[in-house]
Parts: sequence; C-alpha cells; structure tokens
Amino acid sequence: MSDTTDSHSTAVEPATAPPRRAAPGRTRALWILLGTAVLLGVVVVISAGTGQVRIPPIEVLGSIAHHWHLDIGPLPSHPQGENALWVSRFPRILLGLLVGVALGTAGCLLQGVLANPLAEPGIIGVSSGAAVGACLMIVIGGTGTDGWAIAGAAALFGLITTAGVYVLSIRDGASSTIMLVLTGIAVNAFCLGVIAYLTYIASTAAREQIVFWQLGSLAGNVSWTQVKIVAPLAIAGLAGGMVLIRKIDLLALGEVQAASLGVNVEAVRRQVIVLVAMLTAAGVAFTGIVMFVGLIVPHVMRLLVGPKHAWLLPASALGGALVIAAADLGARTLTGGELPLGMLTSLIGGPVFFLLLRQRNAAGRW
Repeated sequence: MSDTTDSHSTAVEPATAPPRRAAPGRTRALWILLGTAVLLGVVVVISAGTGQVRIPPIEVLGSIAHHWHLDIGPLPSHPQGENALWVSRFPRILLGLLVGVALGTAGCLLQGVLANPLAEPGIIGVSSGAAVGACLMIVIGGTGTDGWAIAGAAALFGLITTAGVYVLSIRDGASSTIMLVLTGIAVNAFCLGVIAYLTYIASTAAREQIVFWQLGSLAGNVSWTQVKIVAPLAIAGLAGGMVLIRKIDLLALGEVQAASLGVNVEAVRRQVIVLVAMLTAAGVAFTGIVMFVGLIVPHVMRLLVGPKHAWLLPASALGGALVIAAADLGARTLTGGELPLGMLTSLIGGPVFFLLLRQRNAAGRW
C-alpha cells in the first residue's frame, strides 16, 4: 500500500511542481522592450498632435480608435484636425519609424556578423553609394528633379556600391571581416570624392539641394505611398535578421568555433550584407543620410538587454524607431523652422557615443 502511494506521488509530482520562472536577464530584457514600446507610443502621440494645428493627445488617440472602427474617445475638435493627422503627420511619423527600424536593425546585424563595435550600415558603402546616386540625379536633372527619381537613384547606387564592396573584399574565394571593413573605407573615400566633384560642378541651387539631402530630413511631401514602399522592406529585413539570430550568436564565439558548430560563415555574412543593404537603401532613399542611428542604438540596447540577438535585434529596431521619432519631433519644434534630421542625430549621437566609449573603456571591455 505504501509502495503504491509513493509511486502515485512520484507520478503526479511533475503536475504539482512550481512553474519554471523566467531567467532574470530574460525578464529584464522583456521589460525594457515593453518600456521602449510604451515610450515610443507616447512620443508618437505627442508628435502627431504637435504642429500648426495643435491636437490634444486624447483626440489623437480618439482619431486612431475611430479609424479602427472603435467608438472610443473624441475626434479632433479642430476642423482641419483629421486632415492634418491622416494626410500629413501620420505618414511622416510612420516613415520615420520605419527608417529607424531599418537603420537600427541594419546596425545590429552588421555589428553582430562582423564582430566589430565600429560597424554601421555606412561601412559597407551603402550610404555613400546612395549619396552618389542622389547627387548624380540632382546634377543631371537640376533642382526640378522628381523626388521619386532621386530616391530610386539613391537606392540603386546604394545596392550597387554594397555589391562592389563585397566583391572587392573577396580573397581566395571568401571574404573576411578586416577586408570588408578596409574595402568599405576605401570605397567610401572614393564615393566622397565623387560627391565632392558633383557638388563642385552643380549649379548653386542644385548644390543647396545636394547639401540638404545629405543632411537627412523627413520634411517635404511624405505620403502613404512612400510608407507602403519602405514598410515591406523594413519588415522583411527585420524578419530575415530574426531568422539568423542563432547563427550570429555563434559567430560571437569566433569564425573558427562557429564553423566547427556547423555555421557556414561566408553564407551568413553574405545574407546579412544583403539584408543590411536592403534595409539601409530603403531607409535613406526618401530621407537622405541619417547618421549614427545604426551605430549608437545597438550599443545602447546591448548595454540594456545584453548581447543575445533574440532580444538585441528587436530592441535595436524599437530603439531606432524611438530615436528617429524623438529627433523628428525635436527637428520640428526646437526652432521656428525645420532642422535637418541627420544634423540632430549627429549632434546627439556623437556625445552619446563618446560617453559609451568612456564607460566601456573604464569597464575594461575595449
């Protein structure tokens, strides 16, 4: 009888065992992701209500709810409120969020696969290549050049330049991190020379347009069409990166160790470069060059959620969106005019990067 009772107790033990608790690091990362998402939502609502037609946050939320067929909250009381939100501000805000997602994701992927803390999307030439395409189109077409033509040329030249960097970095049938970085530096320098030449021969008006494009901005006629073009590219790039997170984590052990664990290092590197080129080209095509987001955001998020890419990659995407949303809000409100977005991200990103450098150096990590 006693044996039977003991056997029964043993059989039901798994069912009565306490549920497994989440690891502390996982719980912390989850809370940071949720906090970043909430903060992003707050910035978006404030940004949507800020402008010549001021709309209280409760009316912004009410307008969003009514567009989702939910009879919750008031609609904007201003006669032009709905028009200002859905024709002008929401397309601009959403495009900025997608650009931030694209650049944050691209920077995280590139730093992971190259195991290089200085890696950012521009290092493989996509940003400078895009700038060459945009500048060339402005010089050829003049100041009346259609924005779509400039965006198309920027995306095309960015992808071509990235392909060139990868091909030139191949030695004995395979690329290496150091060759990719050095080739990227050389190609970027060449592209800067081409941009300088195009700026020199451009007319005064075209020269101003070239400078303004390189400063990066969400100002202008941003429409839902642009959002619909960038959205699938940004989402596909993020999804593709999530598929590769385990292999990128293994690459942190070193290329030889990762290869011994079954990772095809060259294939992963090639896949990541394609994703980064697609994400960055989509990000800069309509907005111009936006510096430091792809470099700084992954570093900050790595300090907060740790190096595991299952958390770091979505955190970098959310962080990039938050930085662009906040910078765009600042660009519209800090002065009476419209400040360039890329200028603000550089002004903020430079000191932040220096502080990170000092902190990590003090911790003996670099």
